[in-house]
Amino acid sequence: MPNKYKSSATVIPLEQAVGKVIAHDITEIRPGQFKGPAFKKGHIVQKKDLPHLKRLGKENLFVLHIGPNELHEDEAAIKLANALAGPGVVVEGPPSEGKISLKSKHRGLLKVNVEALTDLCLIPDICCASRHTNTLVEKMAKVADTRAIPLIIDKKTFDNAIQIASGAGGIFSVKPLSRPQTGLVITGNEVYSGLIDDKFAPIIRKKMEFFGCKIKKTLLAPDDMTEIIRSINELIQIGSEFILVAGGMSVDPDDISRMAIEKAGAENVVYGTSVLPGAMLLYGQIGDIPVLGLPACVLFYRATVFDLVLPRVLAGEQITRKDLAAMAHGGLCLNCDQCHYPVCPFGK
Repeated sequence: MPNKYKSSATVIPLEQAVGKVIAHDITEIRPGQFKGPAFKKGHIVQKKDLPHLKRLGKENLFVLHIGPNELHEDEAAIKLANALAGPGVVVEGPPSEGKISLKSKHRGLLKVNVEALTDLCLIPDICCASRHTNTLVEKMAKVADTRAIPLIIDKKTFDNAIQIASGAGGIFSVKPLSRPQTGLVITGNEVYSGLIDDKFAPIIRKKMEFFGCKIKKTLLAPDDMTEIIRSINELIQIGSEFILVAGGMSVDPDDISRMAIEKAGAENVVYGTSVLPGAMLLYGQIGDIPVLGLPACVLFYRATVFDLVLPRVLAGEQITRKDLAAMAHGGLCLNCDQCHYPVCPFGK
């Protein structure tokens, strides 16, 4: 059966090879120094290569001919990568053996259009591998690699891939993170009365500082509806752009923090997740100010639902019930003896 990926090839004089595609690796041996391919299969011959090829004893070259309806893997990789790159993503070139990388333009939250990526990779001869969506990435971190699988790709096949990537507005994007002035309310009679020391604030402060966010003010409030509401309002009045409430998100009758958040004016409230640890997280908005009610597990685990949701909130996303439900897949922390988060399956 003929190979549909194999373009016609022929032997031509070296002087006629500029711009042609080498059909096989050309080996170079320098005794005691180097043995390997001086030019790899798929290399496009340039004028500056000719003296090197002559030194290797090449008077003729076996080259491929690219037809009008075909693309070389390097050209395909560049065009595909540019179509895949959405806001906040840059292409790092040139390609190497047909593969090219996409990187984050800035620190932020990686977003992957998973459905479009799946459709793209259903196309034969197209390869694109990425990091997980909703991953925090640093500036110039690799987010994906892509390539055409054969050395020469059919243009019609390739155009189908470009159409999917372009139609999605770029399959990969990185959202910048805001650095809101954050107000923190710690609830609980035992902390408010001084019977026990607050353990929440140091943990939360450290997590927020990792994202460059300052805690504008921390207030202690007893398990009293009026006092919790008053504390939330005070933080808003002094200019807090993000509110965190910690200390009582359970279903116990005396844990009234979540009800107080709603009575303070929170809308679009969702409570409860299928993430462990973190089942009792609350999300809402008071005007355009996001509010998170943090479960007690934040005290005891290095990684919880708070770590999964926080970068999304800082990226300006509104957290919905569907978002929280989707976190069930991958939302089980294995509570390893030595925590390696975020280099682990949790939240992926």
